[in-house]
Amino acid sequence: MGQLIYSSIASLDGYIADRDGNFDFSEPDEEVHAFVNDLQQDISTYLFGRRMYEVMSVWDTLDTTDEPEVMKDFARIWQGIDKVVYSTTLPVASTARTRIERTFDPEAVRRMIADTDRRIGIGGPTLAAAALQAGLVDECSIFLGPVVVGGGKRFLPEGLGLRLELLEERRFSNGVVYLRYRVVR
Repeated sequence: MGQLIYSSIASLDGYIADRDGNFDFSEPDEEVHAFVNDLQQDISTYLFGRRMYEVMSVWDTLDTTDEPEVMKDFARIWQGIDKVVYSTTLPVASTARTRIERTFDPEAVRRMIADTDRRIGIGGPTLAAAALQAGLVDECSIFLGPVVVGGGKRFLPEGLGLRLELLEERRFSNGVVYLRYRVVR
């Protein structure tokens, strides 16, 4: 049976984007990016909300010729993974290996998890909130950056209660801290 993993980069105060929707504070350096790439190796499928999908979709066609090797690696990883986008407004997928679902169906995701022995990644705080509230998420991983933005789009939704067990931690030279937690059921 697979696992559903929610992971993101956030400010120290827990926001993935500031009040204006900017997330440039979360751009990983090469050390963090390489670590993220390693984490993606066991992902079979990404689940995205529309906004996160639109942000990430650039990796399908990004010219990485003059980019660092970690960016080339991530582009290859992205292009090789199946993607499911949950959107009522996106007319068609702009990337390969992508299908659109009009509604988030927890039972369908539960079956998807049961039908694989690999990890499934979920991206975007709104979609992740629905999966967390449905009890589908097995692990939460967060890269906390050394910045406080004071408000915006939260990594975890208001009102959510979870018990977590710390599985892994790592500190990077740029001040980013990685924390990986198992959701205790």
